[in-house]
Amino acid sequence: MNISPISLAFKKSNEEKRPALLTYTVAGDNTKKKSLEILNSISKYIDICEIGFPHNTPIADGGQIQTSAYRAIKNGIKMKDVFQIVRKFKKNKNAKPVILMGYYNMIYQYGENRFLKKCRKTGVDGLIVVDLPWPDNKIFAKKCKKNSICFVQLLSPTTSKTRMKKIINDSHSMLYYISMLSTTGGKLKVSPREILKNYGRIKKIIKNRNKNLVIGFGITSKNISSFKSSDGCVVGSEICKKISESIKNRQNPVTNVSNMVKNLRTKLS
Repeated sequence: MNISPISLAFKKSNEEKRPALLTYTVAGDNTKKKSLEILNSISKYIDICEIGFPHNTPIADGGQIQTSAYRAIKNGIKMKDVFQIVRKFKKNKNAKPVILMGYYNMIYQYGENRFLKKCRKTGVDGLIVVDLPWPDNKIFAKKCKKNSICFVQLLSPTTSKTRMKKIINDSHSMLYYISMLSTTGGKLKVSPREILKNYGRIKKIIKNRNKNLVIGFGITSKNISSFKSSDGCVVGSEICKKISESIKNRQNPVTNVSNMVKNLRTKLS
């Protein structure tokens, strides 16, 4: 059986005795060209790359990611451009596995089968669909699996143990633990210790070593080293903020984001 690129990325970070570093950027922020340049420049420091579809009502996203999404929409970024960015990025010899993150209505409008076919063709390895929770996602997740795409299930601090077991049972090679009940990029309202306590409980239920659990929401360069015992950490809002600051200060976002991600990687090593 072939091991998926996502599983291989976790295997590598595990062998290096560190968590996987996952970054999130919005496709087309601040331009299509710059967006691709950022991905190419950070690729050598990261393990998995989350790329967001710009959406005009991103319910799960905090201010920083919303700003990035609005910039991309203003620049006219469409679904075809997102796939184009992924396809070009995957041609880079340092390219890492790509997880696309978005909302179900965009997939529905595009057509599920057409969307998954396009994902396969362009080299997408995984999907996070924020507003399609379990069990509503069961049929779509099966379609993803048939297309060799990892459908990433979400768990939160309020997910009951019974529900959690069912979600884990249906999950593919990666699960995403939402560290706190808030939009992305909010300040950590709970201590890293508390997050890791909940995380540990979930890991006990998972047992299966082929299923990796990443932590997202509120992870920054200030607190990332507290999560060294996890399978992986996702940093998104802080990167989007760095892009915004770079534009405001008329600096090159590619250089600034690249330096920041390099620093994140150092803190996890």
